[in-house]
Amino acid sequence: MKLGIAVLSILLVLVGCKEEKPEVNLSEGIWLVELDVMDGQALPFNLKVAKKIDGSYAMQIFNAEEVIDVDEIEIKGDSIRLQTPVFEGYLTGTFTENKMEGLFIKESLNRIVPFTAVYGTEDRFKINNKSVDNNVSGIWETYFSPDLAEEYVGKGIFLQEDNKVTGTFRTTTGDYRFLEGVLDGDSLRLSAFDGAHAFLFNAKVTDSSMNGIFYSGNHFKEPFIATRNDTFELPDPDSLTFMNAGYDKLAFTFPDGDGNMISLADETYQNKVIIVQLMGTWCPNCLDETIFLVDYLKNKDNVEVIGLAFESAKTEAKAFEGIRRLKDRIGVEYPILLAQYGTYDKQKAQEKLPMLNHVLSYPTTIIIDKKGNVRKIHTGFNGPATGDKFVEFKNNFNELISELVSE
Repeated sequence: MKLGIAVLSILLVLVGCKEEKPEVNLSEGIWLVELDVMDGQALPFNLKVAKKIDGSYAMQIFNAEEVIDVDEIEIKGDSIRLQTPVFEGYLTGTFTENKMEGLFIKESLNRIVPFTAVYGTEDRFKINNKSVDNNVSGIWETYFSPDLAEEYVGKGIFLQEDNKVTGTFRTTTGDYRFLEGVLDGDSLRLSAFDGAHAFLFNAKVTDSSMNGIFYSGNHFKEPFIATRNDTFELPDPDSLTFMNAGYDKLAFTFPDGDGNMISLADETYQNKVIIVQLMGTWCPNCLDETIFLVDYLKNKDNVEVIGLAFESAKTEAKAFEGIRRLKDRIGVEYPILLAQYGTYDKQKAQEKLPMLNHVLSYPTTIIIDKKGNVRKIHTGFNGPATGDKFVEFKNNFNELISELVSE
């Protein structure tokens, strides 16, 4: 018995003397994160890490002039989880002082993309040829999946300073966000990551042409070609979606987060200008429009907005959770109704709104006058990344709504 007690005492002393493993701290400053997409390609973006007074971390994701604040960060031991704001996508993995590795996950779509991150690297892309023989600044008439049934048109808008390139591709359904990258000799490389979409564009360029591949995460890729065309313009976004023959009014009834069934026939929406937003909480262009609408509604009378959410979440509860998250993060006070969950398939969305010829894009914005007549349907959204087009949209929108309110 005495021997057992002696051994136990020795073990306790040894355990007490054993050095505790020091806490690992993430290095503060700029990190380079790279997602492993298809064909051995890496999709880079920059992440800034800062430690607050209370010992917790704050982070920021950078895409050109876009800054995304990440404040939902969980750390346990050497495990880390970064939840991107609004969207369901998150980064999870392990870390040391100067390195992270793990997965970017979007659960509702069963998408998983490996990533690594290293501290102290600011250059998004390495440049092998610093000489600037070409300049891609300007307008590019672009065709994605050219000569295929899936072909669609885009408009490239770029600004180049030395080797650095920023800009976006506009399409009839929206823009490809804040792209940032380089022109390295004749190689153009652009990327963007916002927690919903992970975009990489690689192309060979001349003074007047591009030929490249567009990657979306590790689940999709397609070719694209482009030529310089300073006068090129996309089809009018107000002409792409319209009411089917025999309809002049929109009608629907969908639930809100409290279980109330909301309809345009409700008293709240009588004798007012109504803006109906077809959207999804997974959609960055919809987020841009939502931020715009929240700001626009400040101090506006006789105008109401209703969001109709078409969600990828697999359950109704998860879909409403995403809607609540969006409303809380952005300060949305107008109702967002759950029109569909489990898929954001556009054909199924059109079945919910049979008076429309189709649902071509999220977002789609339907503007209704005080008498309940549909006056305009705008497909897609030209967000802040489109520069002058965003300003033009805001001016046209304000002019139309003011006119309808005064009728």
